[in-house]
Amino acid sequence: MLALLGLVTIVLLLGMILSKRMSPLIALIIIPIAASLIGGFGFNTSKFALDGLRSLAPVVGMFVFAILYFGIVTDAGMLDPIIDRILRTVGTRPTRIVMGTTLLALLIHLDGSGAVTFLITIPAMLPLYDRIGIQRRILACAASMAAGVNFLPWTGPMIRASAALHLPVSDIFNPLLLVQAAGLIFIFAMSYLLGRSEEKRLGMKKARSTLRAIVPKSARLRSWPSEERWRLTRSCSEAETKKYS
Repeated sequence: MLALLGLVTIVLLLGMILSKRMSPLIALIIIPIAASLIGGFGFNTSKFALDGLRSLAPVVGMFVFAILYFGIVTDAGMLDPIIDRILRTVGTRPTRIVMGTTLLALLIHLDGSGAVTFLITIPAMLPLYDRIGIQRRILACAASMAAGVNFLPWTGPMIRASAALHLPVSDIFNPLLLVQAAGLIFIFAMSYLLGRSEEKRLGMKKARSTLRAIVPKSARLRSWPSEERWRLTRSCSEAETKKYS
């Protein structure tokens, strides 16, 4: 009955939020309290709420600090040198940028903390995505895939599974090595496909062919700075092609 009540609570919570019948804050407060009262817990509901706040307070504090800190840092322009270095490394192709995001999230997630992975990867890469014009949900997808497939022996899910099954971590992790290898191949393949889809949406291939038509052969695009090359790529259109041809 408790499992069924929990499932109904989660489904109802998601339905209310996704259908916009209730704001997320109100839904997260009212629906769990109502479920606890229906389950017969009565005044223990307040104890559950306090225990939840104690367990979530450090994570919430870290998120609040990260939002304020990285917001100030971004507005001050302190991340611009990092963005420029990433631009020089991966260029301006969305395919390379998305795959680089996945690799960065994988490296950060070696400590096993998903919160740290998102707190470092997203603030560092978000200005680059906004500058190029890549959709933000691609960034969230790449970071989520990297954090989801990187289940290491010292991560929380592996430790909780070991404690629940009463098995050593090695007995659980070793058979999953091939699964993790397949997962790594999958996420990089998906990152490549997502990057290609963004290139098509931004019209990069068409713009590159336009540039080849209007730029003299002596002025090769590869010799131009990456940002200037991207700016010209974004600005070229069919009208300009007819004009210069």
